[in-house]
Amino acid sequence: MQEHERRGQRLIALFILGCVLFNYPVLSLFNVATEVFGVPVLYVYIFTAWALLVGLMALVVETRR
Repeated sequence: MQEHERRGQRLIALFILGCVLFNYPVLSLFNVATEVFGVPVLYVYIFTAWALLVGLMALVVETRR
């Protein structure tokens, strides 16, 4: 399998992971009335999941052969 095909498959997997992370059932787990360092837990989760996805996409796109 070529590197280009593997990279495409990994990006598709990251897209699916993003869809799961930002879908209703998972988001509802973090929709609670508590705060982390003064920030609602839902906002912390959304920012952390977004940063994780961006970091993983950077790893996939920027990996050398």
